Amino acid sequence: MACLIAAGLVPALFSPAAAQVQTNSEGLTSDEVIERSGVPPSAVAAVVNDAVVTTYDVRQRMKLMLISAGGRIPAEAMPQLQAQALRDLIEERLKIQETREWDLEISEEEIQDDLTMMAAQSNLTVDQMEEEFNKAGISLTTLKEQIRSQIAWPQLVQGRYRDRVRVSDDEVETTLERMREDVSKEQFLVSEICIPVDNPSQAQQYYQGALQLIEQMRRGVPFAVVAQQFSACTTAAVGGDLGWVRAGELDQELDAAIRELPPGSVTNPIPSDGAFIILAVRDKRAAAVAGEPTFTLAYASADESLGNASAHAALDNIETAEVCMGRGLRIDMGEGVGFSLLENITLDQIDERFRPFIEDLQRGEQSPVIEAEGAYHSVYVCDKDEGLGLPSRGAIENRIYSRQLERIGQQYLRDLERESMVDIRAENLPQPNG
Repeated sequence: MACLIAAGLVPALFSPAAAQVQTNSEGLTSDEVIERSGVPPSAVAAVVNDAVVTTYDVRQRMKLMLISAGGRIPAEAMPQLQAQALRDLIEERLKIQETREWDLEISEEEIQDDLTMMAAQSNLTVDQMEEEFNKAGISLTTLKEQIRSQIAWPQLVQGRYRDRVRVSDDEVETTLERMREDVSKEQFLVSEICIPVDNPSQAQQYYQGALQLIEQMRRGVPFAVVAQQFSACTTAAVGGDLGWVRAGELDQELDAAIRELPPGSVTNPIPSDGAFIILAVRDKRAAAVAGEPTFTLAYASADESLGNASAHAALDNIETAEVCMGRGLRIDMGEGVGFSLLENITLDQIDERFRPFIEDLQRGEQSPVIEAEGAYHSVYVCDKDEGLGLPSRGAIENRIYSRQLERIGQQYLRDLERESMVDIRAENLPQPNG
């Protein structure tokens, strides 16, 4: 399938090569590493209100995390991996329980759509992906339950609290002013990992845990893999990718940190708004030249198997699908149709085959459906900036809104945990806040 961006649109979330029994730096398989962790094969690990987390569940989640990391997590990091697996499972039980209290159910079709998309990104069918999981000793159920909570929780938080989030004109203007002041500065391609500090008295423990994540990356575990498994930010689903940000766009302490780093570097944990943030600077570039058009594009594609008429009908919906609202929203354009929001890109970053269809488009206009390499493609111009390449007020407002909603969701989950009965049963398993 052709990609709109020459370097590729979205990295694969699952690699076939990863879905095999891997060995770590000590030559141990993932099964052997988990056996050494001391997690018993069959017992009650925890009770979350009336739901049970078994040690089988914990071992399955640890295997999934190990496979995602390509088996490159060292054996000495197993206690942290084990603690994170248990905590993730407890949080998932709490999230699903709460969504059911509000009569929000996720259909099997929605989960299957996510599995299909995940498998397709690795050129697999769901059956082939399940076969690879089985070879690694992982039931596809553990991934399905993870997907279920990832779909349900943002919907619940947004449904309950979106009307409470207010982004003032002053907040947007303050951010724009910071960016205007630094418009001649570099831009940064940034990824993030967020570690919420649930209990301020344990801040040092969270800081040490964040340092352990950095140590894993030094040992070769990719930043994106660590972000997917350990970050509490919504960007975890895309490996922590924040995209290109401009000087002055992030909070002051984060902005100061990335300015000092060369490309390919990672910050130490930075305290910021009730969490520790780890940032990776993947690349830097000069600010957009005045007058050079920059686009924010909603991009959608459909495989040729969908058929010409159905693909055209689906892609015609891009304008009304709210793709321009940002990554924080779950957008469904129909089965077999994928989408992505591409923010603040210049024409030279767009595959030359697509440029003629895009260069003359204005804000609110859509390209024709383009057929290329076994797929149908179309883009809708969310924003076009002819000036200094600054994002639109709407884009800034959406980013601030998403951040505020994310913080509300984190607090909501912490409140649920405090009000719930969470009982750790199995020996050798840490408490969830440990």
